[in-house]
Amino acid sequence: MPRPVTFCLTPVNLTNLATAWMQFAFTYTQMCVSAGEVITRRSLRISQGVMTNAEAVAMVMEKATAFTLASERAAVAAARGADPAAIASAALRPIRARTRANVRSLRR
Repeated sequence: MPRPVTFCLTPVNLTNLATAWMQFAFTYTQMCVSAGEVITRRSLRISQGVMTNAEAVAMVMEKATAFTLASERAAVAAARGADPAAIASAALRPIRARTRANVRSLRR
């Protein structure tokens, strides 16, 4: 059994740490694929002239909201002494949720 490593004030099992980073990488990849779909669908809406002004403003403003929430979640995780994978996952979660919601709404 691997020996725990002291990391961010708490012992961490290296197997669990590797699993956490693999899960983060998978979630990040899902977010990137979703973001590509959102960009494509929104570009089509813009080029066809069917995107409303309100939708365009919301498209810009949602990014600031998602990144602010991501920064807050990462800071809270870091303050609690979480390992780097948990901090990165906490930061990614709100961005992934917003991207997934955008894909669902644009597919309708």
